[in-house]
Amino acid sequence: MNRRRFLAKSIRGAAGISLTTAAISHALGRVADVNSKTIIAPRPSGRAAGANEKVVLAIIGAGNYGHRLITSMTKNNNAEIKYVCDVDDARGAGTISELGKIQGYAPKRVVDMRRVFDDKDVDAVAIATPEHWHALATVWACQAGKDVYVEKNISMTIWEGRKMIEAARKYNRIVQCGEQNRSAPYGYTARDYIKSGKLGKVLFVKVFNMLREGREFVMPPDSPVPAGLDWDLWLGPAPQRPYNAKRHKDWANFWDYSGGHLSEGACHQLDFARLALGDPANPKSVYCLGGRLAYNDRREAPDIQIVTYDYGDFIMTLDLTGFTPYITKEGPDVRFSDKFPDWPRNSTRIEIYGTERMMYLGRMGGGWQVLERKGKGENAIVEVVDQQPGRYPKELHETNFIDCVRSRKTPNGDIEQGHYSATLAHLANVSHRVGNKQLVFDGKTETFVDSIAADAFLKPAYRKHYRIPEQV
Repeated sequence: MNRRRFLAKSIRGAAGISLTTAAISHALGRVADVNSKTIIAPRPSGRAAGANEKVVLAIIGAGNYGHRLITSMTKNNNAEIKYVCDVDDARGAGTISELGKIQGYAPKRVVDMRRVFDDKDVDAVAIATPEHWHALATVWACQAGKDVYVEKNISMTIWEGRKMIEAARKYNRIVQCGEQNRSAPYGYTARDYIKSGKLGKVLFVKVFNMLREGREFVMPPDSPVPAGLDWDLWLGPAPQRPYNAKRHKDWANFWDYSGGHLSEGACHQLDFARLALGDPANPKSVYCLGGRLAYNDRREAPDIQIVTYDYGDFIMTLDLTGFTPYITKEGPDVRFSDKFPDWPRNSTRIEIYGTERMMYLGRMGGGWQVLERKGKGENAIVEVVDQQPGRYPKELHETNFIDCVRSRKTPNGDIEQGHYSATLAHLANVSHRVGNKQLVFDGKTETFVDSIAADAFLKPAYRKHYRIPEQV
């Protein structure tokens, strides 16, 4: 079988991925009443629409990413946007304006997402809020009979992720996680290549997320809430805090709202590594050594984390830094061409080591290359023996979500796999936060073994009116 036939067959045979022939070819070449009810009776589920039926959407969180996400979804998927939801009056106007031009009429602007959930015309929502809202918004949406596209990182804790799965299954909802690499065809050919045994036995995987934070962080004093911002709704499930501009605008630096660099970016590589390895579930243990070394400022999330995950039959590590400007992400020249990253200088690469060969795997269109030693002694060389370029999979991922809303098929980035990948970020952060200690993890019960301190991080302490119930 020649290379092209092998790759096409591998793509078509990839379990759980929905791709068109063109995609395969491309891969080869206010209601501000916070006391209102939060449990909403779901609509009948299991809807299977016709292939051309319009899907009615809403965006929740109209920041820069939410803007790009929803305007992209509406262009090629026969979808219309009925609502733009954000708690800040300063955001959303540009999104409403652009959507008005695209679809011929402007969507409605609302402040409280529950307005969206109450509308039976809405089929699905895209959640692009800060991370601390992802889980609760997803559960509320599922209870209201809405399908969900939820951005990464999908949850703040392991318990939250499990509740998201329970809600999706109970109400028969499509929940697609914003792990776009799950719609990259070359990820599935990489998985098939590894499964074929051509790397030998995989014993070691190295994942990288080596970036830079820039200048030192200066925390301003607390101040009055800006006009037009509903600070209570912005905080939502998070602890009550006075308004602070840094908490509002740089929320990814605070444990109340984010998992730091691990959940902001490294979760993409961790998820892609899991996919290529056949989606192993939870590791047996985790050890994270980390801290704030470059800038010992008031940011809570570390700027260095070196993590080891023990899966029993292989080890996976993560090197995460926030002070390395000389190592950079893949750029558009890689994402939208057949070019491969400069692997040693690529900040988001994955290295998969087998007993016979090793594979470089690049996220977001980076493709993969396999290296093998040829010859013996002084004449031995290491060369590329197999490869496949890739393309940026964002549009494929969004299209897959819309297609699955219609067909009711399992999406490429299903909530269950999103949960297992998010758990890797949570495990590392918990290990760091209990004192950089190794933790043994019971993957079946999703609790820590003999660590009350670690178990305390499994579930957030929600505020009243913003709680995920034990029984979703």
